[in-house]
Amino acid sequence: MARQLTQVIAGFIPLLDSAVLVIASEMGFAEQEGIELKLVRETSWANIRDRIAVGHFDVAHMLAPMPIASSLNLTSLAVPMKAPMLLGLGGNAITVSRAVWSEMEAKGADESGDPVSTGNALSTVISDRKAAGKPPLHFGIVHPFSGHAYELRYWLAAAGIDPDGDVEITVLAPQLMADALATGQLDGYCVGEPWNTASVLAETGRIVTYKQAIWPNSPEKVLGVTQAWAEKNADLLASLMRAISAAANWCAEKGNHFELARLLSGPGLLEGPLELCLPALSGNLRLDQGTERRIPDFLTFAGGERAMPTKAHGVWFYEQMVRWGQATRSAKGLALVEQVYSPERYRAALNLPMPSQMPKIRLFDTPGD
Repeated sequence: MARQLTQVIAGFIPLLDSAVLVIASEMGFAEQEGIELKLVRETSWANIRDRIAVGHFDVAHMLAPMPIASSLNLTSLAVPMKAPMLLGLGGNAITVSRAVWSEMEAKGADESGDPVSTGNALSTVISDRKAAGKPPLHFGIVHPFSGHAYELRYWLAAAGIDPDGDVEITVLAPQLMADALATGQLDGYCVGEPWNTASVLAETGRIVTYKQAIWPNSPEKVLGVTQAWAEKNADLLASLMRAISAAANWCAEKGNHFELARLLSGPGLLEGPLELCLPALSGNLRLDQGTERRIPDFLTFAGGERAMPTKAHGVWFYEQMVRWGQATRSAKGLALVEQVYSPERYRAALNLPMPSQMPKIRLFDTPGD
């Protein structure tokens, strides 16, 4: 007699870091936990947010800050949410047009993507453009409450660039970024892979820095779930997290990267050439047609302890919301954020010990100990 499976509907955006959900479904990890994992591809993060809020999705591949914004009632259709596990670390980059890169290169921008050097070069370019009466540069992000938005803003501000005054920032779906750059509607953008590589392969863009250089080993996407669904389906959520953790370990195996790229590039997923997916998965990132850099941890997947959220992760995102005027700091808000990013559900599901030392938040301009 066939085993009875419980269906879980998961929304996702076609990005490389949706891999853990794809593999949990395609490779049988979900089925081993008694779950029929049904994946529904979406076109924008706003759709992901709205559809999980109204119950179309049980869980979702979600921007790491989004459950916080929803729980703090900062978005439309806001509902209390949880981020019980991480789905991937890193994977974003900042890409600019070839024309902007030529100007940055002339100002001494580091070719390997150092965020201090490239930020300072861009600052000089922006100052020169302003003095010449040229319009501000136009950057794209995928959502106001996203790691992309905060990484871009942090990088700009560290170089003395006002993200709200010296440049224009627009929200655009990830898969449209490369085309918007190619047609001149954007001068740059911050997005997850493979949509930076898409501009590099088209010879219209140049990767100038990346998430792993800005905030090493930081969460990018999380498993998003409403608080109501999590409480009603506690055992099912635990089973799902075990399945995703096993899938993440599969994704992390170097020997599986070609097969992973083949699956992700296929119909219903990224629907692009294999060469679009391989650079980030292999860690051999092409910054432009003539510059390749070995970044083995550019995008990392792992189950076990590495997929455990921490309160420090949530607090950093909250502080960025406060910094950029999206939220007001309060003790109540901070306590709520720490609950959203509590590691307890994931730790219990995988029977993991509490880490002896929680990770420190260290960005590229954080002073050394």
